Formats: sequence, structure tokens, C-alpha cells
Amino acid sequence: MEFKKLLEIRSEESWKKYIPTLSIDCVIFSFHENELQVLLLKLRDREEWGLPGGYVEKTENVDNAAIRILKDRTGTENIYLQQFYTFGNLNRSEFAFEEYDDSMWHKQRFVSIGYYALAEHGQVKMDIDEFSSVVKWHSIENLPAFMMDHQTIFNKALVTLREQLNNHPIGYNLLSEKFTMPELQKLYEGILGKKLNRGNFYRKILRYDILTKLDESRKGGAHKAPDLYSFDLEKYNNALKEGLKGGW
Repeated sequence: MEFKKLLEIRSEESWKKYIPTLSIDCVIFSFHENELQVLLLKLRDREEWGLPGGYVEKTENVDNAAIRILKDRTGTENIYLQQFYTFGNLNRSEFAFEEYDDSMWHKQRFVSIGYYALAEHGQVKMDIDEFSSVVKWHSIENLPAFMMDHQTIFNKALVTLREQLNNHPIGYNLLSEKFTMPELQKLYEGILGKKLNRGNFYRKILRYDILTKLDESRKGGAHKAPDLYSFDLEKYNNALKEGLKGGW
């Protein structure tokens, strides 16, 4: 079906089903191949990329709407989810549908609630829905052009992730159950956007006493196999209550 016709049909349904002027945008982060990544999509008639999002049904809570949208996009509900900001500038999205009639649902002024999500890369199913042509992970170091104000939303999510690194279980939700110290450092560097001194990082992390060193190592590399660690979840959560001390 032609994309414009599809939107017109869905517009009629949306007026009946969803709360007017309220939307949700999700910044879904993952850690894969030693880099921080974000899940982006393309609408069928757009060259720019956008964040997964949706609307709030008249019969559901806002947080439940975010969980539903994430499940539709990733195929799982088991994702760490955090509301982080509200975006409501004038003309933040309406211009993207300027060739459509003013009565169309998608052309209305929407205030969007931003959520960031932390997903295990291998557990995410990237299903292409009827509105999208491509769904793909992108390294945050090599992002494409964004549609609407989605660059602003992404930037705010990343700033929030950095601010909450010492008091939210970000590492636990982005790393696999077993990980190496270099992988943990790469994660922190990806979030913070800067290189960290190896020795200082190792000493600081070990001083927090939130890791358990396993009797295993990562096999397959050309160099000495690095030791594997896991989070001691009880100690980790207790440490986060007070906040991991010191900056990076």
C-alpha cells in the first residue's frame, strides 16, 4: 500500500485509539563488539533516521505504553527502561508531514515523553513494521542524519546516561553476564565519550568491590586470555544506592 494512503487510514484509527498530542520516543542502547550502539529506523518515505516510538492508548498508563512500544519493536519486555525528559517545542514534528491535510493525526503537535532503554544486543528482534523500511543498530560514534528533533532526543538520552552512570545499574544491563575488564572499560568509554587510563580504571572499579572474578577466561584471542568477571548484584545495588564515588 502507498505510504501516504496507509497513514491516512491509520490516522482515522489513531484519533479513536490514542490520547491526542501525546507521544513516546525511545532511545534503545546496546553494547556490541566493544561499542555503544543505538537502534534506529527509517520511515518508508524518509531518508533520515528516527528513534522507535509510538502513542499512548486511552486505556493505558504512560509507562505501560512505553513497555508495549519497546516490546513491539524489540520482541522482549525484559529491558531496563528509564523516563528521562519531555520534549515539547513548537513545530518539533509537524513539518515532517507538511504535505498532508491538517486534520491528519501524525501532523498534530505532539509533546513526547523520552525513555532510554538498555537492551542485550542478542535478545533484540529487529522487526520491520508497516511504517518502516529499515531497522538497524548504529554505533553512537557514526550516527546518520536524524529526522524531526530526534538528534536532540538522542543527545539528551546520552547525557542522562552519563549522569546516571554512578547510581543506576547501567553496566549490569548492557554487558553480558560474564565480561572482561577491557570490555567493561570500553563500555564506560563509550558512554563517557572519552578514553580512560587503564590502570586507574581497574583500580577504581575493583575498589568498589562490586565484581566477582570468575575461574574462567575469554578464549580465542592472539594474546593472553583475559579473566572473566560478573557483577555481584547485591553489592552492586547497595553501592548504587549511595552512588559510586568519584568522577571518571
